[in-house]
Amino acid sequence: MRSEDERMNYSEWLKTVPASLTGDSLWKMEAYRLALFAADFSWRDVTKLMGDKRALELASQLYSAVGSIGANLSEGYSRASAKDRARFYEYSLGSARESRTWYFNARHLLGETVASHRLEFLTQIIRLLLTMVPDQRGAYLREDSLPYITPDSASDAEFSPDLLTNIPMP
Repeated sequence: MRSEDERMNYSEWLKTVPASLTGDSLWKMEAYRLALFAADFSWRDVTKLMGDKRALELASQLYSAVGSIGANLSEGYSRASAKDRARFYEYSLGSARESRTWYFNARHLLGETVASHRLEFLTQIIRLLLTMVPDQRGAYLREDSLPYITPDSASDAEFSPDLLTNIPMP
């Protein structure tokens, strides 16, 4: 178990993912990989929240929402029609936004550094999903367009490398 000062790292985490997941074609989807990573680091967050009785329901809702991001991506990826895939990707988008709301609510116990990281990280997943849904639907979502930013394609001003390499833990 990590100490409070220890931080997670995405590239190190990738090495721990079993071949049963990385060997699946779904693994090529960046949003799915990031969703699984978020579920892993949220485990520690939820564990901390459960230490305070006032946050038990919040912890449950948070972990359910974060886990639902990747679950809906995997469900949608397995659908034959683009319309069906888009529907599940939209569910994933809703779960990512819900997760962000729960993290905002949890900031009092998790601390500003952890909460701020989680909000930014989930925003990056949301941006990915906002490009994936229209690709499947063949239409645009009814909201302002956000740039598609990946860790490989982003400049330092748009995507902080700390979101993947310097993950604060509660």
